[in-house]
Amino acid sequence: MDEVDRIIAAWRAEAPELDTEPLAVLSRVSRLARHLDLARKRCFGAHGLEVWEFDVLAALRREGPPYELSPGDLIQQTLSASGTMTNRIDRLAERGLVERLANPADRRGVRVRLSAEGARMVGAAMVDLVAVERDILAPLSPSTKRQLASSLRTLLADFEAPGTD
Repeated sequence: MDEVDRIIAAWRAEAPELDTEPLAVLSRVSRLARHLDLARKRCFGAHGLEVWEFDVLAALRREGPPYELSPGDLIQQTLSASGTMTNRIDRLAERGLVERLANPADRRGVRVRLSAEGARMVGAAMVDLVAVERDILAPLSPSTKRQLASSLRTLLADFEAPGTD
C-alpha cells in the first residue's frame, strides 16, 4: 500500500459514491513528476544548470550542427512564453552558453546558437540525466517500460496536438 492507496481509501470512506479510479493512475503520475523534477534539479545543479537552462540548451543541441534555432522554435520546444524566452536567451547569452545571430532569411529576426561551452555543459548533464533516469526505471522490465511509454504517449497526444493550449 502506498500513499495514493491511502488517499483513495480515505475518499472511498468519506464519499463512497465518488469514482476514484482516475486517482489510482494520475495521482501517482503527479507524485512521480514531483520526484522526477527534484532528481532533475539535482542532476542539472551538479553541472551548474537550472532546469530551464538545460531545456533550452538541450533543444539547441538536439538540432544538430550548427546547433541553432529561432526564438519561436525554442518557445515551441520548451513550452515557454515569448517574454520568458527573451529573458532566458538574455541570461544564457550573458553566461556565454548561447549567442544571438542575425537571421539571414529575415533581417528582423534572430537565431540562437549554442556555444561550445553550452554544448559541453548540456552534453555532460545529459549523460548524467540518462543514468539517473535509467536508475529510476530499473525496477521495471524492458517490456513494462515500452508499454508504459506507449500508454503515456497516448495520454499526452491530446494535450500536445497542434492547436491545443
